[in-house]
Amino acid sequence: MEDSPKTDPSKAGDLGAQLAKNAPQSGQRAGQGEAPAPDHYKSKPEDMHIKEAIPVPDVAGAKYHEPILAQPPEALTGLRLEGREKIAAGVTAVVKSMQFSWTEGGVGRGTKALLGLNQKNGFDCSSCAWPDPDEHRSVAEFCENGAKATASDADDKAAGPEFFAKHSLAELSRMTDRDQNNAGRLTHPMVKYPGDNHYKPIAWPDVFDLIAKELNALDSPDEAVFYTSGKIPNEPAFLFQLFARQFGTNNLPDCSNMCHESSGSALSPTLGLGKGSVTLNDIHDAEVILIIGQNPGTNHPRMLSALQAAKRNGAKIISINPLIEAGLNHFKNPQDFMNPLRALGALLGDGTQITDLYLQVRVDGDMALLRGIMKHLFEAEDLNPGLVVDRPFIAEYTEGFDSFEQNIRNTSWEEIEEISGISRAQLLEAANMLARKQKIITCWAMGVTQQRQGVQTIQEIVNLHLMKGAIGKPGAGTCPVRGHSNVQGDRTMGIWEKMPKGFLESLEKEFGFTPPVEHGLDVVEALKAMRLKKTKVYFSFGGNLLAAGPDTEVIAEGMRNQNLTVFVATKLNRGHLTTGKTSLLLPTFAHVDIDMQKSGHQMTSCENSMGVVSQNKGILVPLAGDQLSEVAIVCGMAIATLGDKTRIDWVAMTENYDVIRDHIARVIPGFENFNVKLRSPGGFYLPNGPRERKFTTEDGKAHFSTTTLERYEVEPDQLIMMTVRSHDQFNTTIYEYNDRYRGIHNERRVLFMNPADMASRGIKAKDLIDITSHFNGEERRVEKFVAVPYDIPKGNVSAYFPEANPLVPIGSVAKVSNTPTSKYVVVTVVPTAVNNDVRIKEREKMMA
Repeated sequence: MEDSPKTDPSKAGDLGAQLAKNAPQSGQRAGQGEAPAPDHYKSKPEDMHIKEAIPVPDVAGAKYHEPILAQPPEALTGLRLEGREKIAAGVTAVVKSMQFSWTEGGVGRGTKALLGLNQKNGFDCSSCAWPDPDEHRSVAEFCENGAKATASDADDKAAGPEFFAKHSLAELSRMTDRDQNNAGRLTHPMVKYPGDNHYKPIAWPDVFDLIAKELNALDSPDEAVFYTSGKIPNEPAFLFQLFARQFGTNNLPDCSNMCHESSGSALSPTLGLGKGSVTLNDIHDAEVILIIGQNPGTNHPRMLSALQAAKRNGAKIISINPLIEAGLNHFKNPQDFMNPLRALGALLGDGTQITDLYLQVRVDGDMALLRGIMKHLFEAEDLNPGLVVDRPFIAEYTEGFDSFEQNIRNTSWEEIEEISGISRAQLLEAANMLARKQKIITCWAMGVTQQRQGVQTIQEIVNLHLMKGAIGKPGAGTCPVRGHSNVQGDRTMGIWEKMPKGFLESLEKEFGFTPPVEHGLDVVEALKAMRLKKTKVYFSFGGNLLAAGPDTEVIAEGMRNQNLTVFVATKLNRGHLTTGKTSLLLPTFAHVDIDMQKSGHQMTSCENSMGVVSQNKGILVPLAGDQLSEVAIVCGMAIATLGDKTRIDWVAMTENYDVIRDHIARVIPGFENFNVKLRSPGGFYLPNGPRERKFTTEDGKAHFSTTTLERYEVEPDQLIMMTVRSHDQFNTTIYEYNDRYRGIHNERRVLFMNPADMASRGIKAKDLIDITSHFNGEERRVEKFVAVPYDIPKGNVSAYFPEANPLVPIGSVAKVSNTPTSKYVVVTVVPTAVNNDVRIKEREKMMA
């Protein structure tokens, strides 16, 4: 199979010349903050929430009365337990990367894909949004998880019409999530009509006609939901929201609603921008780095290289997490194996020690912990006036300090220690690391954002930076570490249910129609509306909402309620099987695929966690089939649905993506001369006011927050559960059944428990258990998990998602952001009571 364009071989990606001229350096930030970026974050008014009660699903019983399983199958795959690893990456990571790449795509295709991954004129990794270096990039500018994601995208197996003719939806739902993903790349558009139990082929013109018919038959545009995954590049994301708004709705929920919505909700009113304020070079230059509620070794492995650079420059790192994670312990950088001066040490030694102080906080205790650190800092300031708190910065740039200070001082040590689980002495050790430093960076992820008080916890992070003057200077600032590759860029492009007035006015001026102004539905509200039959069409632009969202059986019932479900995807996942009456499964290109249109080889763009927009240009010829690009799918749908109601030239945008970027340049601040800037090596930085101490709040000041620290009581037999990823998964995509850093092999249905909690319940290692969640009198139960003793705070347990998502109540959300509280689920755990033979007989009876 040919794997490079015939027209111009250079378009496949030049791996040389990786040194960008005039790359931005810390303290030299030309073009990074000259204009305020639009404020995309305002809290959702409570009256926008759906008030009707959502029926409590029969989580444990669903498998008996639904032939298509919405939850992963219960069959265990054979748990093998080993000791927890203390070192991340190293030779093993290199070997695993090569194994995945060569197994999925073959040696030639897999290797070519890796060599173009994250290069300045190659393609963007489809997994995490960690930034690439501004300057030199190595030939292997990827991590183990990036290699897995790329190998999956470069898969040379096809899941085409023959595959779907052979397997019914019910049969496919009994595959594991891993086996569904490994079935191969989707190659042809498929349809399931009412009453069918198989997907069957359909021609693209019929696809667009079917979508148009269903959308135009709605009583209101708001009966449609348009969901977006963070994997979608900027250009198709911009078109997707453009189509939805011209169609007449702001129902644009996306994966941000479930991950960093809390970050935006906290950062925007305090700093004026719902994004982080640091660059990758700032990480290298920091004196102290706090990592809260994040596991970079699994979720953002390339971050470990940046932390290693910071350590070599003298930085101290404080890690705050309920689980001891290998990536926060020691790191062996695979790049060191290619350095003669470091190769031997990297091979034989323990690598770089990452964490200087590990605070094993209780689940949901981060807010109390931060208050304890700041209370110590105020006490240190009392003893050393003017040396700990940056009062000149506070006076010039901020508002609300006095109320904040009083709030922290009034918080008792008893309350801080009880809620956080961290002693006053340990918190003093952390405060001493920070007291005389200002080059401080705090990184956080979903371990914070998915708490009940996630927004308020992030406001306390901001408070810490403001009291120290640790923002808007080299080596200092806030760093929410985003998940999927373009989740931040999609929001910038307008994928949001409540975009500000200025954005909508720019759309109207550019395209000549009046967008709707009423706020649309976010993920939680959309799922409620679908379950209550308030919507009729669900369109998924990538992703797997069934496995990513809370309350899996509520989502499944909502999907079944739709007249039409549409799934645009590269590979099969469980979410494609629980469908509306009619369902479409539409194959599209991945980042690695060459996208040839009438004007030639197209490129798209992505925005990383630190606001850098860079090009994405595929280097592999797609598998034989009938795939369309994401841009072509949106434009085809728009032409068929809108007809004479649109004056937008959708054809021109399909044929040449530069046309899309010209529109974006006139609509979104920071994208002026988009086509020119995107072609510069390494891309360009978007404006970032807080990075330059330009706080684009209403009064131009950064704002301290006075938060309320709430104490939540649980019953004596109840535990607090959080969901996490395994090492062999990215988001909802499961690559294997292993989590080697935590010592888990060949199994995912596990619950990590404190040994004391196991003993008090009469549970031994590897015992089968049932887990029940409790929320406002509601109960949800999952069965047949395996108990695993682990180093986790007493009273806390942890399980993988999506297996544990059925336990997360749809009504349990973070204040302000409406994010599902996957990091705070009240559960009870008991030995499994139901005999598995009974389950099997019941299921066989149902299927007969």
